[in-house]
Amino acid sequence: MHAQKIDRIGEALQHLIKHETECRLCPRECRVNRSRGEKGFCQMGAQAFLSHALLHYGEEPILSGHHDCGKETNTGHPPQKGSGALFFSGCNLKCLFCQNYQLSWFNQGAEILPEELAKHMLDLQKRGALNINLVSPTHLIVPILKALKSACEQGLRVPIVYNSNGYENVEVIKRLAGIVDIYLPDLKYLSTQLSEKFSRAGDYFDHASTAIQEMFHQQPELVCNDSDIAQKGLIIRHLILPAQSEDSLHILEWMVHTLSPRVCLSLMSQYWPCFKAPPSLQRTLGPVEYNQVLERAFELGFETLFFQPDPFAPDEHRLPDFNSEDPFEWT
Repeated sequence: MHAQKIDRIGEALQHLIKHETECRLCPRECRVNRSRGEKGFCQMGAQAFLSHALLHYGEEPILSGHHDCGKETNTGHPPQKGSGALFFSGCNLKCLFCQNYQLSWFNQGAEILPEELAKHMLDLQKRGALNINLVSPTHLIVPILKALKSACEQGLRVPIVYNSNGYENVEVIKRLAGIVDIYLPDLKYLSTQLSEKFSRAGDYFDHASTAIQEMFHQQPELVCNDSDIAQKGLIIRHLILPAQSEDSLHILEWMVHTLSPRVCLSLMSQYWPCFKAPPSLQRTLGPVEYNQVLERAFELGFETLFFQPDPFAPDEHRLPDFNSEDPFEWT
């Protein structure tokens, strides 16, 4: 299987390398020549831009581990702990309320060559990472795949997580079959009006829904190991926005009827008005709004559902600071 993954990466690169000279990696289809330094909507060139590489404990438990993760064992192997997160700069969506705006809008980070990026992946695995978590990889997938191929050839074995905003070119997602083990997309909006207003992407749901259906086709079953850590599957995240719970309910209906109640859903409450959040989003989510959506998820019969038992505790609304060595030092 490992050799097959290396082969699949090579095949994907053969097809995707053309996007360095005429980029159509995402639905924006800017068609810029990134190899010559031209920059489109995401404001990135041909090389990856990396902000942080770290063990992250704030993802869903099946990705970041449980309370006993990280304890010393007698197996002779390093203790496994945390998700091996690689936070990339730039974004093809740029939501007005993005909590990672330092990366998505300000492009904070540094250019990194594939060989250096591969070393980060291998180092995270050596430190016990449960997976390699590619955070916002869409617009940088070509240099990421170059690094991933090198890392796999040098012994990278942990699952690969594709952690994206959901605004994807489905043809690119098809090329990732046999490479990505766990898809972790957002499904932000169903409403065209909301996606245009908040993310300048009126076609968001058209592309996100098509891409997520392809992800589900590739990884229809959530598979966990004996420690309840995900090895394969699809986990769909949805952040409930203030005063927009009706759109959230429509999203849940679409998921159940188009995909399956078996699909893993992560309902998030931690919206916080930051950066360029418009007046309509200048407040936090209320308990009634969150519980309305959560109760509907139970009614629809989602079999694997992640939610926050105390979604309005102060810690749930702390924002990461990517100016710090550890942006999540409060977790």
